[in-house]
Amino acid sequence: MLETIERQDLGYPYWPDGDPVVDAFTDRMRSRYGWHPREGRTRVFSDLIQILQIVIEHTTEPGDPVALHVPNYPPFLAAIHRARRRIVPLPLDRTPGGWELDLDRHHAVFATERPRLFVLVNPHNPTGHTFSASELRGLADIATDHHIPVLADEIHADLTYLPHRHIPFAGLDPAVEDLTITATSATKAFNLAGTRCAVAHLGYAPTADALDRAPLDYFGTPSVLSRIATVAAWRESHDWHHATTDLLTRNRDRVTAWARAHPELGYLPPEATYLAWIDFTRAGLGPDPAAALLRRARVYLNPGAEFTQHTELTSSTYARLNFATATANLEQILDRLDSAL
Repeated sequence: MLETIERQDLGYPYWPDGDPVVDAFTDRMRSRYGWHPREGRTRVFSDLIQILQIVIEHTTEPGDPVALHVPNYPPFLAAIHRARRRIVPLPLDRTPGGWELDLDRHHAVFATERPRLFVLVNPHNPTGHTFSASELRGLADIATDHHIPVLADEIHADLTYLPHRHIPFAGLDPAVEDLTITATSATKAFNLAGTRCAVAHLGYAPTADALDRAPLDYFGTPSVLSRIATVAAWRESHDWHHATTDLLTRNRDRVTAWARAHPELGYLPPEATYLAWIDFTRAGLGPDPAAALLRRARVYLNPGAEFTQHTELTSSTYARLNFATATANLEQILDRLDSAL
């Protein structure tokens, strides 16, 4: 598997028996999620931001609107802004029962703004919401009604907590797959971010055709080490993943118990990811709680304002806590936050 044959007509290492990263991705989608990706439509990239940038360039023009749920992953918002596209925020509402979509409002936004691309982050970052089958069906109906290509970022899919389950957007039906570019990587669930390897399944034919015509050096070449690590993660690391999921579940439950002991905090346990999205509005920490907690507790949380950058919305009173750490570290973090609060 590790031997490569350089092919001038391909421009990247050619794997005689097929690309093992693509094969591992395809097998994982089939066995874990019941989705059978179309053959010949998956490419290997360096990371999700590269995939987003390429999709933006091949589906939109400068000034075009791009829709996504806000708050959202800051590098996505920054990449869309740098590409000189206009961010169209979609609503994601916090209710006592969990994060919810108002599909009527979504219909109104799409009808008014006419976005040229819909970026769906599922599971959602930073809220940790896992979109249900009915929510995905509603979003799919909007996309197909307006014939809008969808970039489905599903990088946190392998970090979904029971009883919730991840549903690949492209797996809803063939018509949805025809509009969807699915992007994922082993980097989040298997802690491989530094290896820089991701895949995109190009169900949307215009983008697939455009990339087939693009110069091959346009894509770069993920290293052999990153490919080996990705294949090992998806094919041979089930026990490690199971143990890590158990640890994250315990940590999530610990953060939930801690937050419930502080009624001044707004918090919903994440249904996926290792991220806690916490509202400090009533905590008396001022307009930038992350900065206040860094000064008082020497604990760094991601500042909430970053998750609504380049939009008219604000999430400055929120902060994001990463609980993917050893239990002892987490206890020290929560003790320090207790003192600061």
